[in-house]
Amino acid sequence: MEYEKDSLEENYLKLLKKIGENPKREGLTKTPYRAARAMHFLTRGYQQTLEAVVNNAIFKTDSSDMIILKNIEIYSLCEHHMLPFFGKCHIGYIPQEKIIGVSKLARIADMFARRLQIQERLTRQIANAIHDVLDPFGVGVIVEAQHLCTMMRGVEKQNSVMETSAMLGCFEKRQSTRMEFLNLIRS
Repeated sequence: MEYEKDSLEENYLKLLKKIGENPKREGLTKTPYRAARAMHFLTRGYQQTLEAVVNNAIFKTDSSDMIILKNIEIYSLCEHHMLPFFGKCHIGYIPQEKIIGVSKLARIADMFARRLQIQERLTRQIANAIHDVLDPFGVGVIVEAQHLCTMMRGVEKQNSVMETSAMLGCFEKRQSTRMEFLNLIRS
């Protein structure tokens, strides 16, 4: 989906003027266009659906061993300041009868990250989506991220890292399952 030149690009032009810049200056002449395109890319998750992302990549299994994909890079924009936050996501699940193509786990995380977000909701959305698609015995999701709204404004704490978790099913109910997941993603 293309951005709307009359709205998004025009708003970036107005923004440049409002902050006191000259949008006709050599380095800024195409900035409204580029910024609008970038914002469209950074929020492309709004144009995606879980069904399209999964794309029928679900397969039968008789295994019930824990499956983990860790260190999935995520990039998002905080909904409070529209500044980036970025980090990594770890996903684990125990299949009941179905598994999903490994790349689809990363695509699910990306779909929800590419929206205006708070990290707490992002973590829960990823877990719920995997649970909805696979109906596994359990799902665990951990997100570790650095937030530029905390690093470059406000309290300006450059080394702060926020961690959030969402545990469903046996990951929530059984401490041994949760601890196995946590130990494996830390190894």
